[in-house]
Amino acid sequence: MENHQEWSRPEPMWREDTSIPSYESLNEDTSAEIVVVGGGITGITTAFLLAKAGKQVILLEADQLLNGTTGHTTAKVTAQHGLIYHELVKHFGVENASLYYQAQMGAMTSMKEWVDQYQIDCDWKNAEACIFSTTKQGAEKIRDEYEAYQTLNIPGRLLDSLPFDVEASEALCMDEQASFHPLKYLSALVDQFIKLGGQIYEHTTATNVREEDRIIVETGNECEISCEKVVSCSHFPFYDGKGFYFSRMYVERSYLMAIEPEREIPDGMYLSIDEPKRTIRTADFDGKRVLLVGGENHKTGEGVDTSFHYRAIEEFAAQHFGIKNKLYQWSAQDLTTLDKVPYIGPITRKNKRVFIATGFRKWGMTNGTLAAQLLSQYITGEESLFHALFKPSRFKADPSMKQFLSQNFNVAVHLVEGKLELVADRPERLKKGQGRVVQWRGERAGAYRDENDEIFLLDTTCTHMGCEVEWNSAEHTWDCPCHGSRFSYDGSVVEGPADHPLPRIVLEDTSPIHPITGDQPEEDQPDHQF
Repeated sequence: MENHQEWSRPEPMWREDTSIPSYESLNEDTSAEIVVVGGGITGITTAFLLAKAGKQVILLEADQLLNGTTGHTTAKVTAQHGLIYHELVKHFGVENASLYYQAQMGAMTSMKEWVDQYQIDCDWKNAEACIFSTTKQGAEKIRDEYEAYQTLNIPGRLLDSLPFDVEASEALCMDEQASFHPLKYLSALVDQFIKLGGQIYEHTTATNVREEDRIIVETGNECEISCEKVVSCSHFPFYDGKGFYFSRMYVERSYLMAIEPEREIPDGMYLSIDEPKRTIRTADFDGKRVLLVGGENHKTGEGVDTSFHYRAIEEFAAQHFGIKNKLYQWSAQDLTTLDKVPYIGPITRKNKRVFIATGFRKWGMTNGTLAAQLLSQYITGEESLFHALFKPSRFKADPSMKQFLSQNFNVAVHLVEGKLELVADRPERLKKGQGRVVQWRGERAGAYRDENDEIFLLDTTCTHMGCEVEWNSAEHTWDCPCHGSRFSYDGSVVEGPADHPLPRIVLEDTSPIHPITGDQPEEDQPDHQF
């Protein structure tokens, strides 16, 4: 097996063959009709649709466009969202379950229409989407899902095998779905947005909203934007607005690898429903036929050594497909709502000026496009059959109540455990490229030693709500197990809901440690404070 990549800093495949323009950061107060926050598929599509409707729109991105969840996707364009329709029928009823399917298919149809209208070269390809089981229990769930398909008139077919070397007890396929290159597609929508007079500011973090006569969006650049309405498309809402979204969603990480397979694989998109879950799809990249293989889901901050997850995926790929060449590997973070249906609409029941879209449960390509359509309809005053199903203010007694209690109990456990954790490691013990929770001056801290031998020492208390972050060795980040905030090894925010960095602790002395006790000589111990 060839391997020409360095894997210390995983990067997504999609950014490697796409030229994305860069934009300046905001450096002065300004105004607009609408401010859209978030430069992924939801924010870009929302900004595009609003500009198309004649609105004056500013799009803000805290980092670079398409460098967040959208840039780390598997890029499946499908209404088959795992095992979902049987559950929707059970908890939402047949009519609402049917609306969910119609909404996803409508979003996919719109995407294809824009591809054709603007002649976007984004490797759009029709393909079937299949979920499959490898156990008897999983086969029963597949058959329940198929019954839901029949009830909802969703075209689908049952299979007892797959067109590659993975043994399946049952498979359920949905025809006429699609795959594509997400960044090529969205780069074209960005071009259209700019042509329509839209403005984009990168490296500009929206930190808060003041609801006055007009909406004031505050930024980390110490600049403000006055607007009539603001839309949060920033994965996790950057502004909560008393919607308590941090308590109504949970965050998971998953992992993906791009390989050149040794064995020929037919076009298609596949997802296993049994643990450990595996996602598989074919793609064309740099003139080569490649295979994307992923899975290994776990709640953010709760995984084992994160390098383990990449190794598990590589072993699976080698066993079933063979690996001629390992090309890229990367991970993604996804939010799931209490009832598994995204929150799209006004941030609270009475607030008609602040809107959100979040909780896409790993299915951001259709949900992100759907969200953009629904949000633009809210703002332009259009009615939609889908508004009620996705409104953020809903609260279904079952299963929402169970999930609400479970999620918030889990947060409470992490909050307490992190504060009581006993730590013995010291920052001086770290090797180059290594990070770890350590003890410093009797307190819990986070330390990372870079390749230049510089130690970055941080306060590990998450700046969102005070949970203790954990080290992610595969991504070189500090991840919060409570609400999914992620920070770089230097403390800067990688992903919200936190919008302030982890405080840096000044480490002036890295004297050698005692070879037996592991302590610094008493006279050498500096008097540092947090």
